[in-house]
Amino acid sequence: MRAKLLFLLMLLSMLTGCDRPAPESRGFQVAEALGNAGSEGFARATETRLFRFPQDHGPHPAYRNEWWYITGNLQSDDGHHFGFQVTFFRIALKPEANASPSAWRTHQVWMAHAALSDLSEGEHIAQERFARQAIGLAGATALPFSVWLEDWRLQAVAGSDTWQLQLPTDRYDLTLEFTHASPIILQGDKGLSQKSGEPGNASYYYSIPRLQVSGQLHRQGEELAVKGLAWFDREWSTSALGPEQAGWDWFSLQLYDGRNLMYYQLRRKDGSIDPHSSGSVSDAQGLRRRLEPGQVRLTPIAHWDSGDRRYPIEWQFQLQDESHPWRVRALLDGQEMRLSVRYWEGAVEVIDEVSGEALGRGYLEMAGYQ
Repeated sequence: MRAKLLFLLMLLSMLTGCDRPAPESRGFQVAEALGNAGSEGFARATETRLFRFPQDHGPHPAYRNEWWYITGNLQSDDGHHFGFQVTFFRIALKPEANASPSAWRTHQVWMAHAALSDLSEGEHIAQERFARQAIGLAGATALPFSVWLEDWRLQAVAGSDTWQLQLPTDRYDLTLEFTHASPIILQGDKGLSQKSGEPGNASYYYSIPRLQVSGQLHRQGEELAVKGLAWFDREWSTSALGPEQAGWDWFSLQLYDGRNLMYYQLRRKDGSIDPHSSGSVSDAQGLRRRLEPGQVRLTPIAHWDSGDRRYPIEWQFQLQDESHPWRVRALLDGQEMRLSVRYWEGAVEVIDEVSGEALGRGYLEMAGYQ
């Protein structure tokens, strides 16, 4: 199945220059794509390391996979609510040592996913692009920080602590600026995020859980000024999941009291929860505590059907030491990313289950549902 996925990526990487409609799923299995088959010659995440910024915002080509990921909730001046996400993926087909010196040939394939959820109108727009890392079609740099695929680009603004996102599509045009409103959080063990019991099935993982956002959304002939909060996640690895794992439920929650919570629940094929599930709670001063599976209990409350898949779109979230459980529920049910890889990714709200008080907003990603 891995060879089939890589063949698909190579085939689609030859098609550049436009957004493409979302195809049907091709039977892709998350655990197989992120497993350790074919990892020979690549570096692996086996021990803690010293992180350096801004250098680590840039690429790590010795590893097979990496991604840059931003999600956020926006509001326009007229009261419209939007969710957005953009992810840049780099996938190496061969180790860097075997790379060709030619600018026209590359072993690096790039994929980008983007989505806009119009929460007021009930519409979700998901798109993807593919490109080879050749003659500047796609790539990443550390100094200055920039990651791009064609004209989709996330980059640092020179001489400032500001990042800028340019996301023009055939359905909308989103231009945003981000300023850091929280420290960088190293997830897992000082940034080493172990995903299964096998050594090396891990990633290097850090987050900037709170970014202040402002910018412009052009859509349907209308220009809207928008602002809100975003979350930045960054990971690189060669293998992560084990063969017994099926997927995950990943929560990034920005609470109104200033706390930020990340938690991913790894699901096994037999229906049990993997003990390598993990997370963190942070605030404006940085990391407050790490979360282990025994400190979080997740219970699906409501589901949404997408033809052949059924996603939990409302959860009871019981966090140890919280007096009341929370409800985390989708702000729009149908936020499925129906792309080459199918998964659910969307804006959510957090409320106190007992009082009904609004506690915050965030994003939820659910992968590996069949």
